Amino acid sequence: MTRQPIRVLIVDDSASVRQVLSAILDDDPGIEVMGTAADVLAAVRRLQNELPDVMILDIEMPGMDGLTFLRKIMVQRPIPVIICSTLTEAGSQALFDALEAGAVDVLPKPRIDTRNALIETADRLRHAVRAAAQAKLRPRQARAPVEQKLTADVMMPPPVPGRVRGQTERIVCIGISTGGTETLREVLTVLPPTCPGIAVVQHMPEKFTAAFARRLNGLCTVEVKEAEDGDELRTGRVLIAPGNRHMLLQRSGTQYRVAIKDGPQVSRHRPSVDVLFRSAAQYAGANALGLIMTGMGDDGARGLLEMRKAGACTLAQDEESCVVFGMPKEAIELGAAQRIVRLARVPHEIMAWLQAAGNSAAEPRLAHEGVAPR
Repeated sequence: MTRQPIRVLIVDDSASVRQVLSAILDDDPGIEVMGTAADVLAAVRRLQNELPDVMILDIEMPGMDGLTFLRKIMVQRPIPVIICSTLTEAGSQALFDALEAGAVDVLPKPRIDTRNALIETADRLRHAVRAAAQAKLRPRQARAPVEQKLTADVMMPPPVPGRVRGQTERIVCIGISTGGTETLREVLTVLPPTCPGIAVVQHMPEKFTAAFARRLNGLCTVEVKEAEDGDELRTGRVLIAPGNRHMLLQRSGTQYRVAIKDGPQVSRHRPSVDVLFRSAAQYAGANALGLIMTGMGDDGARGLLEMRKAGACTLAQDEESCVVFGMPKEAIELGAAQRIVRLARVPHEIMAWLQAAGNSAAEPRLAHEGVAPR
């Protein structure tokens, strides 16, 4: 049976942007641009006749803005929406408003200044469309050259089998992608300041991770920041890998720091979950907990398996609570996850693991009252 292409509607007031996005998507035989619209009114007329599988939407447009349109869509007839905007750090609040309103992903406007930039932009756009087409939505209240898929070997050698690592501080490594912004918020806002240090790779464009970290920092009792080279990973601190750079764990005595490095894309991502997880297998072993959550693709599956073989506790988010059950599914099928957990249980699992590991300084209580262990 022939698989139907993913049908996409592009809504942007810039004719040149509509042209570039259409050219990128039309070059993929698995994606079909069903139409374009220069404003919300034109988009509404198109939606009255047929619904796309995915809509790409700008925020800043004449007449009704994209954010208002997005909210109306998600209340009346939810469809997967990708925000494609020139939003920068100064406009980051609109970005997070869009994610909270139900956008599946957010991308910067296409870069076409160099051939490599265009290829990378095209790959990310197609990946985002394929992920969005798989997203599970809930109603809200009122062809470029294919790059070689590299592994973490390009950043560091595999862990040494059977290597025994002494007891150190306990740390958690999280890998997450599509649907991850709100998923992370649900986890981190519940964790207390006594939680172990957490290193996060969230697939997110450059310049957005700093604003994302600041937003979470204002909502959480733990400290959340965009990671900088040499930052200490300590109790009550969450470090989020900066967009477009890899983050690796490094050991300093019984403590840990992170290294922020350039390098090729690994598993077609930078930052890559596989890179973070491999470094945790290499330097932390049984002192680490690895968690892979919602997202498309297989980034992190092999790294989580390496963590498990090195003695780490390894978890995967369950299908029901994932926006896209891609990365966890790959890890589960590979045998990398020791257990599958629902989203609501993740904070409890982290604190229970910390207590079981013998850290008597932290009690498995959560910052959010009213969330009780099952």
